[in-house]
Parts: sequence; C-alpha cells; structure tokens
Amino acid sequence: MTSDTTLMRREILEIPDAVERLLSQGGNDIRKAAAAARDINPTFLLSVARGSSDHACTYLKYASELVLRRPMASVGPSVKSVYDVDLIANGALCVSVSQSGMSPDIVRMTDSVQAAGGMAIAITNNPESDLAKVASATLPIHAGPELSVAATKTFVTSLVAGLWLIAEIKQDAALVAAIRALPAHLATATACDWSEAAQAMNGRSLFTLGRGPSWAIANEAALKFKETCLIHAESYSSAEVLHGPVSIIEQGFPVIGFAAGDAAESKLVEVADTLADKGATVFATSAKLKKATALPHARTDHWLTDPIAAIVSFYGMVENIARSRGINPDTPRHLKKVTETV
Repeated sequence: MTSDTTLMRREILEIPDAVERLLSQGGNDIRKAAAAARDINPTFLLSVARGSSDHACTYLKYASELVLRRPMASVGPSVKSVYDVDLIANGALCVSVSQSGMSPDIVRMTDSVQAAGGMAIAITNNPESDLAKVASATLPIHAGPELSVAATKTFVTSLVAGLWLIAEIKQDAALVAAIRALPAHLATATACDWSEAAQAMNGRSLFTLGRGPSWAIANEAALKFKETCLIHAESYSSAEVLHGPVSIIEQGFPVIGFAAGDAAESKLVEVADTLADKGATVFATSAKLKKATALPHARTDHWLTDPIAAIVSFYGMVENIARSRGINPDTPRHLKKVTETV
C-alpha cells in the first residue's frame, strides 16, 4: 500500500484546498452570522457536539474566551435527548458542530437552546441537514465529500469556520488576515516529516499533551490513535499530567506534545522536558525543548492558528502508523462514518 492510496491520505492532502474553498465561498455566511451575534451581544456561549466535532468546540471555547472574553461551555446533548430538560439559555450564543448534521441528539439540543431564546449557529458539511434546519444560521464548511471514516479535512474546516466566526464577531483584522493566509501554511504542514515520532509509537499506550487551544488538538490526536491505529492514547493538559498520570511513565513511554507560539508554549515545553527526564520518549511541536525531541512544524501568522497546522502534520503521521500496523485507516473496526446518537 503506497502513501497515496488510502482515502484518509488523500483527504489529508486536500486540506489546504478545502480551507481555500471555505475562505472563497464561506465569507458571506460567516460575516452575516457574526453581525447577528454582535447584535445579541451574548454574555456566554454554548457548544453542542460529539467526537471530533466536540474537540473542535474545545478549541473554539479557548478562542471565545481569549478573543471575545466570553465563557463557552460544552452542553451534553443528552440533557435534552435523554433527560428532556430545556436549559435556560436566553441570550446565549450556541455553536453546534456536526459534520453530517444528522445526529438526533445534537439536533434536539440545538433546537431546545433556540426555543429557549438562544441564537444557534450550525457548523456542518451538510447545509441541507436537520441541524441546519433548526439553527438560526448555518456555516457550511465546504470540505467536499469525506469518505474515510476518520475525520480530517472536516475537522480542520470546522476549526477554521468557527475561528473565523469568532474573529468576525470581534472584528479582529489581524486574526482574519492570519486565517486567510492558512492554506499556504497548511500545505507546508502536510509535508512535515514525523517519521521519527512514528517509530516511537510502538506500544499499546501513549500520552498526548497540550495547553490552551492546543489541548483540543491533543484530544483529537488521542482519538485518532485509538480509532485508526488501535493504540490506547490519553490526552491531558500539560497542567494536569503531573498530577497523577505521570505515575505510569516508564522508560520509552511515548508522549507527543502540541505547542503553539503562544503564552502556554514555555509551560508545555517545561513539562515535556520533565517527562523526558523521567525516561519517556517525548516529542513536541516546539524549538524550545532541551531534553525532548522537537518535531518539524509549521508556524502560522497567528498563535491561534498554529494548532490548526499542527493537527494537519499529525494526521499525516497517524495515517502512516495505521498502515505500518496493517490497519486500513479508512475503515476502522466497529466504526461507521455517521453515528446518529439519540
């Protein structure tokens, strides 16, 4: 099997073009939704999502809190779909993210928030979906068909659409400019060689680390190790890993840290070097490491967009690891592309 034959690999390589397509076709929808959000001037935001989409929302939580200074909380879809409770959400801005837009629990929770007086914005790859029908505004991610079960380009375009929405709400020209410059940086990210790290991921367990927006990327990376490589991976904030989880570190234990060029980089680097000193085999996306190994990485024009480039480089590595283990990452066992949870 060559590196270009899996659907996952092809879709990873399509990410720069998919983001360019979003940038060229999605602006009107995003600016219109941002203007409506400014009109309601929400004091807080909610998110509704599962799986990779929920990891995108974790990233958007940090973006909201760091850029808009508005707290953002993830709402359990089962609050409505299982327990039939309607939240008091008057004046809230709700961001619901679903690639298919068809999971009943996501749709019901979004509809409930909207009925309670919130404004719901759907981020989806299917603008004709049930989710789009119940939301106040829909932001198509323009990713095109994604055939591999493992989400890659839809995850990245969801990140970009959500971050672009926040940048437009804030009217942050520098962040908008950095988003528009992303395709070239993501093309560079697809070429980053993480083969040294891939060779170290040869056990049954590992850690992924991040801090701030990059912790969301660590969450997504851990999921991809599990679903495409059948490797048990746990994601931790670098602020938490020394509070208990470090006890299972032993010689050669694999760790990957995701760092951006932000205020948290030095904190993550310090922890990465500490774990390396304890015998772990640690890699991270930073040039500031002293004991851990620096991974090739593409830095972008803004610290908030750096994590997006990091996950693109990671995707290339994890697809290679899956194939090296004789696993087809397009069809992970027990999984299907769309999971409709009630």
